[in-house]
Amino acid sequence: MTKSLTIVYDTGGPILVLLLLVSIFTTALALYKFGQFLTARVGRHKALSEAVKAIDAGRDAEARISLLAEKHWLAAILLRGMDLRQRDGVVDRLESEAEMALQPLEGGFRTLDTVAQLAPLLGLLGTVIGMIEAFQALQSAGSQVDPSTLAGGIWVALLTTAAGLAVAMPTSIALSWFEARADRERAFAEHAFAVLTTPVSDRPAKAQVS
Repeated sequence: MTKSLTIVYDTGGPILVLLLLVSIFTTALALYKFGQFLTARVGRHKALSEAVKAIDAGRDAEARISLLAEKHWLAAILLRGMDLRQRDGVVDRLESEAEMALQPLEGGFRTLDTVAQLAPLLGLLGTVIGMIEAFQALQSAGSQVDPSTLAGGIWVALLTTAAGLAVAMPTSIALSWFEARADRERAFAEHAFAVLTTPVSDRPAKAQVS
């Protein structure tokens, strides 16, 4: 690892090393978030949708059985809502609990956003520093300028900009995907709470299953 960092440092300087470390950290964070979403069953609404339809039709016992077997993060909140549905302010309470449950899932989004914004700037900074060094070498060489040496210095300088973009673009794509999934979860939760408190069926709820 140390040898690899040394090679990277010799090629593109400290900025390139920093971008490499940032890319490793960002990849690890994105994989962690993906695993977290899988564990919370984010986006898997089939069982929940069936339970919500059952609630809407007045089949509370069937809905409760489905929710008890479901591992989705929203299932426990819906079960609690079924017990509290007759109380005032239940929607506000359920929405608050849903927001608290979503907070850990949305953790790290700001970090990914920061990386997506700063990585290109870091790459540009590395390019500017490299260009300054290249033109300093050009000035020192005087009339004995070797065009190949100058071109090599510029190529190395531009490498950091490419590295910054290579880090920023996948990070931005991953962040957009995570945010879209979180927004979809929030929209589904709001729909479920609305159905829970104002079901279409006007039949009395069936006996609850403990």
